[in-house]
Amino acid sequence: MYFEQFYLTCLSHASYMLGSEGIAAVVDPQRDVGIYLEEARKNNLRIEHVIETHLHADFVSGHHELAARTSAKIYLGWKAGATFAHVPVHDGDEVGFGRCRLRFLETPGHTVESISIVVTDLDRSAEPFAVLTGDTLFIGDVGRPDLSGDYTPQQLAGLLYDSLHGKLLRLPDSVEVYPAHGAGSLCGRQMSAERRSTIGKERAGNYALRASSKDEFVQLLTSELPERPGYFGLDVEINRAGAPPLEELPQISALSPGELVERQRQGAVVLDTRPSQQFAAVHLPGAIQIGLSGQFASWAGIVLGLKPELVLVAEDPERLSESRLRLTRVGIERVTGFLADGMASWIRDGRPVELTSFATGVQYMEFTEAVARSAQRGEAVELPMEAYIGEEGGGD
Repeated sequence: MYFEQFYLTCLSHASYMLGSEGIAAVVDPQRDVGIYLEEARKNNLRIEHVIETHLHADFVSGHHELAARTSAKIYLGWKAGATFAHVPVHDGDEVGFGRCRLRFLETPGHTVESISIVVTDLDRSAEPFAVLTGDTLFIGDVGRPDLSGDYTPQQLAGLLYDSLHGKLLRLPDSVEVYPAHGAGSLCGRQMSAERRSTIGKERAGNYALRASSKDEFVQLLTSELPERPGYFGLDVEINRAGAPPLEELPQISALSPGELVERQRQGAVVLDTRPSQQFAAVHLPGAIQIGLSGQFASWAGIVLGLKPELVLVAEDPERLSESRLRLTRVGIERVTGFLADGMASWIRDGRPVELTSFATGVQYMEFTEAVARSAQRGEAVELPMEAYIGEEGGGD
């Protein structure tokens, strides 16, 4: 059978495609679903099943759009309360296609509707070879138990203990573990950077599974819980209803400096996605900087939330497009405009700028001189990038 993991580094998110005899299932898809459609095309697969291990809180899923574009069925735990057409999954339910068999386990704890998926490839063996654990069991960690408005963290942690010890840890040690997130995700605290493990390895090395009793496990998971980001609850509701296709989002407008100032006066937030050193050298008064590298979308969700109207400042059209896409992955959709030609147009227009305390006058002079030279030649601005080093990596 075909089995592929897709890892989105900027959200520490893993999704999966499984295929056999021309049929495929996609598990926990990201918001922009073209990657799955292209992969299915290349492998002569038809996507007939879209499965969510739970209603994700840290990103907006593409399950609704992917199902609409493929006529696939969507599967969710029966307690999800989803408002779109779907198949409610109960413990022990199965889906089969070709030589692949998927058996669902109800594994509440991270959320009440969480499920795990036991995968059997009949070409290998009649016994399962893998389990897709969603946010129930991570590599080196387990899911945080504070994402429900109806259950206390202690109640969810108790459910999680039962799910782990009563179901997942009863699988053979050789069964491979594939979670929905890795290191850097906000859904756990001590996740490994590894992308897969086995039940045996987790039984031996996962700190949360070493608790000697249920009470100890509950105490371990609920003491010193990090604050839950405010946008998590909103993403759950978006996923419960099904997000609209990305192509239905309105186009954003190219703004002159004067138009941007007016938007800002009316309450729009200016989000500058350039690297921190460039922002430090010169930026718009009142702008907020979150660099496009690393955990850009997660930080945007934490700092800005989903509701403010945003106007973007970016280095070039490619990074502008990437900025908007990443924002939509966490449900930030009120991006209404961008500064046409970036900071170059702002400087040419003679607008006031700000520098941070660690920006040097040399950097500012280099920038303004580059703008002046390029404007005289009618060319795009090329910044002296040797002055702007040290931005951390990260991305797709």
